[in-house]
Amino acid sequence: MSVICKDTRGWLLDQLSHLNKAFQRCVSVKSPGQRQQMKCVFKREYFNIFKPHIISKLCSNTNVTARSYSNAVQEGEGNNDGNFETIREEPFSLKKKRKRKLKELNKGEVDAYEYHAKVSKIVLEGTKLLVEKGFAHGILDPSETGRESERLASGVDDNRLADLCEMAKQLPLVGDNEDKTVQIISEDDMTSTEDLDLFSYVTENISDCARLVTLMGQEYLIPPRSSFLLADISCIQPLVKYNKTYDVIVLDPPWENKSVKRSNRYNSLPSCQIKQIPIPSLAAPDCLVVTWVTNRQKHLQFVKEELYPYWSIEVLAEWQWVKITKSGEFVFPLESPHKKPYEILVLGRYKKIKDKSPSTPEVKTNTFPDCKLIISVPSTLHSQKPSLADVLKEFVDPEAKCLELFARNLQPGWTSWGNEVLKFQHLSYFNIEETWQDPLA
Repeated sequence: MSVICKDTRGWLLDQLSHLNKAFQRCVSVKSPGQRQQMKCVFKREYFNIFKPHIISKLCSNTNVTARSYSNAVQEGEGNNDGNFETIREEPFSLKKKRKRKLKELNKGEVDAYEYHAKVSKIVLEGTKLLVEKGFAHGILDPSETGRESERLASGVDDNRLADLCEMAKQLPLVGDNEDKTVQIISEDDMTSTEDLDLFSYVTENISDCARLVTLMGQEYLIPPRSSFLLADISCIQPLVKYNKTYDVIVLDPPWENKSVKRSNRYNSLPSCQIKQIPIPSLAAPDCLVVTWVTNRQKHLQFVKEELYPYWSIEVLAEWQWVKITKSGEFVFPLESPHKKPYEILVLGRYKKIKDKSPSTPEVKTNTFPDCKLIISVPSTLHSQKPSLADVLKEFVDPEAKCLELFARNLQPGWTSWGNEVLKFQHLSYFNIEETWQDPLA
């Protein structure tokens, strides 16, 4: 379980433990009939965030965690809104150079201001309580403040998988009359995985151990009981033909924004194309749909007012993922005008359109909790989100079928799709702790 502790406000997660539990036993088949077992662990250094990316003025002279930051607000060290000046940034609505009043802000700025005013107290108080529990459990340590984060080179070129997907478009697609839509990796399979077609079929690892596969000379770890399709939105047909519907669908769309265009980290997707994802074909009745949204209000409003209605999804709740350091501080000041220490998740319920009949009563689903917090130390790797698997267990059936769209890593028991779906499965992100010869080999 990645959930370290929980309360009525939300959950404190340890994402590293969640990543590692799937790779206690991995099998590598280098040549037919010869295989080796190994134990792999995700490199801890990617989660060694000891100090905030931007430090508030209050934090600059003292060791201030989310807990003491909250106390400072209550004791009046900031203004009535809890606004603190930062070393590199001014408070949200009080930029000294511009001196603009709220009524002078544009609509986007007003929307962002009002949203933050609504959630900031919830984020502050909920984080304080869960951070204290993190200290008690030993998962967080206030003495870590000030340590330098270790910088690691990325394991593989960020654009390599996306480029491979572009190349795969030149390959012939699975025909409409093709019976085979999935390829299976089993525990007893002693053949090399180098010849797998990862672009035309959904690939399933049905064994109880992780498997090492090779793609274009690069090695990737496939978790047990997981399935995936490596493809972009133009080649999603094999997933639809997989003939499965899902009780949970999580999306992390590559939203358009200026920083992504400048950095060229990944290809973004226009909102009109996101709408073309065939959610109604993939969702089971009453499917829980969870979408990651940036703090840009335009995207949040698009999901709630246009995207979900288009897919026949009823909005249920909004949660926040709060990012902290290992010492319990926010990674960005809560009142930063640009970067926030939280991201938004919009949860909804798919309502399959049925024939209207006066004799058929409407089935009412239970209300879903709003304003929950998911708190964790984030990865230093760009766009590596925490898994929601353990959090959502409380709200779905134990046998629920789960799908992640625009995934950048795989999860045991889940189906994943995206043009970077194997990104964080690259072997270079892991340490091989031990190896041994397979006695069955």
